[in-house]
Amino acid sequence: MERRKRAERVLRVGVFVAALMPLVRIVVQALTGGLGTNPIEELLHRTGWWALAFLMLTLSVTPARQLTGWGALIKLRRMLGLYAFFYASLHLGIYVGVDQFFALEYILADVTDRPYITVGFAALLILIPLAVTSTKGWIRRLGGKRWNGLHKLVYVAAGLGVLHFLWLVKADMREPAIFGWILVILLGYRLVTERLRQLRIRRAKRRGAPLALAARAASAQSRASAP
Repeated sequence: MERRKRAERVLRVGVFVAALMPLVRIVVQALTGGLGTNPIEELLHRTGWWALAFLMLTLSVTPARQLTGWGALIKLRRMLGLYAFFYASLHLGIYVGVDQFFALEYILADVTDRPYITVGFAALLILIPLAVTSTKGWIRRLGGKRWNGLHKLVYVAAGLGVLHFLWLVKADMREPAIFGWILVILLGYRLVTERLRQLRIRRAKRRGAPLALAARAASAQSRASAP
């Protein structure tokens, strides 16, 4: 048991450090002139890309846990989700402070007039309450059912993020298309597993099992039904 806990701690620390490496690389290249001829655009692209990548990793945790049976993976979900919010916030901060120099009038005009900025801004707004309520304390305050319902909005945020990326690029659609297909697969997996869970509960009811026992028959998937 102690060895398993130690391995889980090492895993969490390793993921935490690895998730910081993109930022370290960005900072080093920014300081050494390694971001090309348009460094602001490159900063925006990289931070947005990593925000979307961490969103996809967050959504992948539950399927990976269910398919592998490795319960320790679930402990990474909150960390990965917060990193997605962190990189998305950096992306917005660079746009507001570096690209637009806090010119609120122009920023508001961009948000209202340019659809790709509108959906990107909407995605970040959705991520804010998800990041705030990611703690165990908020799970207790909201209750498991309401908390799960709220955090299913992460799929909406991911979809808006993919749309933001797709509308932003003008020629090479490969990267946003890859993110889009990953999201479709993850969402499809979730819908299928949820449908199977409901079928198990109905089958248990038809066999005369009490409701509590029927729910317990699908409890493993139910506990992992959060994004």
